[in-house]
Amino acid sequence: MFYGIIIRMFYMDNKEHKLPHIHVEYQDFVAVISIPEGKILAGDFPNNKLRLVLAWIEIHNDELMADWKLAVSGQAVYKIDALK
Repeated sequence: MFYGIIIRMFYMDNKEHKLPHIHVEYQDFVAVISIPEGKILAGDFPNNKLRLVLAWIEIHNDELMADWKLAVSGQAVYKIDALK
């Protein structure tokens, strides 16, 4: 979580959105964003907060992809540092 944005990656969550992705929430906005492209796969997100998420994805791309591999195999993911 950073700047009021909650980011989640769910275990075994590769059936609906087959691409590596994260779920993001901010106030009443919810979206699914692909890794590493940063495209919105579902939902809607405010542009100013989306830019923060995209910067975070770019900075932590390798860690996110490693966590994705763990998550789809049902293993625990590692916490990734917030955007500072």
